[in-house]
Amino acid sequence: MLFAIDIGNSNVVIGLWDGADWRHVWRLPTRATDDTTVYYETRLQDLLLENGIRPSPQDRAIISSVVPVLTTPFEDLFGQFVPGPVTRVHPTLYTELSFRINRPDEIGTDLLCNAVAARQLYRANVIVVDFGTALTFTTCTLEGEILGVSILPGLKTAISALFQKTAQLPEVPLELPPSVLGTNTTQAIQSGVLIGYVGLVRHMLASIRSEVGADYLAVGTGGLSSVLHPLAEDFDYINPQLTLEGLRLIDAHLAGKK
Repeated sequence: MLFAIDIGNSNVVIGLWDGADWRHVWRLPTRATDDTTVYYETRLQDLLLENGIRPSPQDRAIISSVVPVLTTPFEDLFGQFVPGPVTRVHPTLYTELSFRINRPDEIGTDLLCNAVAARQLYRANVIVVDFGTALTFTTCTLEGEILGVSILPGLKTAISALFQKTAQLPEVPLELPPSVLGTNTTQAIQSGVLIGYVGLVRHMLASIRSEVGADYLAVGTGGLSSVLHPLAEDFDYINPQLTLEGLRLIDAHLAGKK
């Protein structure tokens, strides 16, 4: 069994791949406090016990992390639970990808995993749109060259920023309002951010394609990919587990090289 761990700024997603499917996918809040190690160790023990899972000598773990303070604790944690090796993803680990960007070492490993998965699963030039803490656009060719990345605040981040930086605006749920014309404060924020982001995503996709070509498929992923449902027709594929799939494919690639 493969434990695929995606450590993001808002959530830690742990997927268990049994060789044919994702047997379990668990989502835990990201926390970096004094009791971080104890918290995640306890939660993982509970999840394994609740689901009757006992690690075997053949089990492995692979980690993508964009939260450096949590990377080593998770490597140590899974080193206890998984008898096999624990692999940390970095830009030079997967040699089938190349980069047209200036500093490949700066690219988030989650974006790297997204590019690996989208390219291999859909066999096409792709623009991966990841709706997470940040909203990211990663453009990758079928040949495996990452052409560039665009990054802006994610939906929840944008709404939280309004709440934190203003005296009278509340934090509102991530729900599309019934009209673009907000008739109260909640709906006004939902209209501006959520409906506004629909237009933003469409404009970004059009702008990227105007530079690289119209044949690039749009692939959506991330925990918030289902919030902007008017965009469903703009995506060729929506795969909420794309980052985990990338981790799985990188692990399979490394295993094939051994």
